[in-house]
Amino acid sequence: MAQADQLLLLDLQPSPFAARVRIALAEKGLKYESKEEDLSNKSPLLLKMNPVHKQIPVLIHNGRPICESMSIVEYIDEIWNHKSPLLPSDPYQRAHARFWADYIDKKIYPIGRMLWASKGETKEASTKELIECFKTLEGELGDKAYFGGESFVYVDVALIPFYSVFYAFEKLGNFSMAVESPKLLEWAQRCLQKESVAKSLCEPSKVYEVVLEIRKELGAE
Repeated sequence: MAQADQLLLLDLQPSPFAARVRIALAEKGLKYESKEEDLSNKSPLLLKMNPVHKQIPVLIHNGRPICESMSIVEYIDEIWNHKSPLLPSDPYQRAHARFWADYIDKKIYPIGRMLWASKGETKEASTKELIECFKTLEGELGDKAYFGGESFVYVDVALIPFYSVFYAFEKLGNFSMAVESPKLLEWAQRCLQKESVAKSLCEPSKVYEVVLEIRKELGAE
């Protein structure tokens, strides 16, 4: 990183979306300042840097903000392309990787949030749909070590932060990842061997506590 580069991450430790950015920065060996946000009392800086969605993560590079986690990951990959490439150079493979990252964004968190915000039949249906998503992702992973084959890449960065949420999914959905998605769990354990991942993820028990608080706020208790 050039001497002039200044990186500030508007962060939130339990957020899987912020964890994506922390992992990408670590993969590139970049030094940055992290500013923890309180989403119930958003800072003036967050509101200024992300006036549209008013959400974390936001990466501020030399005073200029980049918003939305996977857009930030792509930005990091393009600017600091000297080390640990995350997106493939082949256009087809790059489009394929973006497809699966988009699938993760449109499925895992929205369905998971429905699971922990609901009761009864809706909760059961959400659990079933979430398990089907994990099985679909297992199908894409196949027998590969990572979604990028032998390399930890863009799709892995998109999905691995949700490992911190698996425990909450299991507890609230009353199922076992080891039983339903053993390959995905094995993949997650491989990812956790990487320092960039292990140091960037929030403890599953802490995420579970956050989810329980959300359930209370939504009246799902």
